[in-house]
Order: sequence, then structure tokens, then C-alpha cells
Amino acid sequence: MFTIAHLTFHEARRKRVLLAAVVLGAIFLSIFSAGIYFINDAVAREGVRPPSAVRDQSTRMVYNFLAMAGLYAVNFLLVMMATLLPVDTLSGEISSGAIQSLIVKPVRRSQIVLGKWLGFAFILLIYATCMIGGVAVIVAFVGNYTLPNIHIALPIMLLETLLLLTLSIAGGTRFTTLTNGVFVFGMFGLAFIGGWVEQVGGLLGNQAAQNIGIITSLIMPSESLWRLAAYYMQPDGLGVLSLTPFSSSVAPSPSMLIWAAGYTIAILLLAIRHFSQRDL
Repeated sequence: MFTIAHLTFHEARRKRVLLAAVVLGAIFLSIFSAGIYFINDAVAREGVRPPSAVRDQSTRMVYNFLAMAGLYAVNFLLVMMATLLPVDTLSGEISSGAIQSLIVKPVRRSQIVLGKWLGFAFILLIYATCMIGGVAVIVAFVGNYTLPNIHIALPIMLLETLLLLTLSIAGGTRFTTLTNGVFVFGMFGLAFIGGWVEQVGGLLGNQAAQNIGIITSLIMPSESLWRLAAYYMQPDGLGVLSLTPFSSSVAPSPSMLIWAAGYTIAILLLAIRHFSQRDL
């Protein structure tokens, strides 16, 4: 299993997927840091000076909004990486016949699935930690603002990444590469719109809309994980001041973490079962 994970990592490096991800990530963080720098310079040179308490509060709101905007972009980048990186790891090898050279070895099919999952999980967790940590460090260093509860939000966003990775690998045991990509992005879109319905329903006091969002979150909990992470990272009062993808006016229940973790494990077990029973 660990051998397959090792080979999966080197396969991604050989295809220059890692190089492209690192280069694009570095460009993103460079642009983000430049934006924070110039905004920080403009705030420092502003002509009108409100009272100190008001100025400090408004400045924190500005930097929190910028940090959450950057993390929202990182979150979407992680969604794409977790979906597309492993999208053809099983379906592509099955359709090309390359899997035949592996299953004839004295190795269980469950070890193949788990090995590939571990390899991609290692890549994605390191990449996600660097990108999320990069945004937090840039805001702290350039804007002198520390995101609240980043130590809580980081594991939640990592769990979201693992969930989408697992769903992509599971889809590869049954679908073709193109169908698998459409399926995973469709599930993410379903969760996204359901999260917005729940937030609007919460603001308007509409229980039916909230129930729709809750049911959608149970079907696909990825958006709930992002909103829970965003809720922990926003200062008090920001969630009710604006309804944006960068903030959460209605915080999902912390029990959603347990559901999402169990969901991920169940999908991984289902992927192992499907692949073990599939006629190759």
C-alpha cells in the first residue's frame, strides 16, 4: 500500500502536476501579498482619522475581509485540485488497460485504492497547508492582522479537501474519467447552492429554506465545512453585517464535522468495495 502511495506521488511529479500547482500557488500568493501591501499602504496614508477604537475595528474588518477572500479563492483551488488530480487515477488506468499490470501482482485491490488515496492525500494536505498558511502569514506579516481561530479552521478545510479527494477516487471506480469529473463538480455545486439557500433562509427566518440547506449538506457536506471554517475565522458581528461567500451568517453545527468525517470514511470503504467487485 505504501509502495503504491510512493508511486502515486512520483507519477504526479512526473506528469508535472506538482510543478504546475506550486508555480500557480506561488503566483497567487505573490499577487495576494502585493494587494495586501498596497492596501495596507493606503490605509496607513489615509487623510481622515476616526477615533482610535473605531479605526481599529474597521481596520480589522477590512483585513479580515481580504484574508477571507484570499482563503475563499484558495478553497476553490483546493476543490479543483482534489477533484482533478485523482480524477483518472483508476478510471483512466482501467480504460487504458494499465491496471492489468498491477492487479496481477500479489497485491489486494483494497491496497491499490488505499495506496492511491494515501499518495494523493499526502500531496493535497501539504499543498493545502502551505496555501492556507501562506495567506494567514501574509496577512499577519504585511497587514499586522492575525486571523482568529486559524488553528481550528485549518483542519476543517483539510477535511473538506480529503472529502472531495475521496469522492473523486470513489467515482473513478465506477465512472469514466469525464463522467467522474462532472459527477464530483456537480456534487460540489449542489452543496454550494444548498449552503446559500440555508444562509438566506436563516437571515429571513424561513425554516423550509433552512431545512433544504441542511438536507443538501447531509448529501454533500463540503460547503458546510467551508462555512464552518469561515465562521470560526471571522470576528464577532461580521457574519450579520454582510452575506458573502467569505463570511457565514448561519454557522453549521459542529456535529457536521463528525458527519463529514464519517461520510469520507464511508465513501472510501464504498470505493474499495466497488473496485474489488469490478470486472477488470
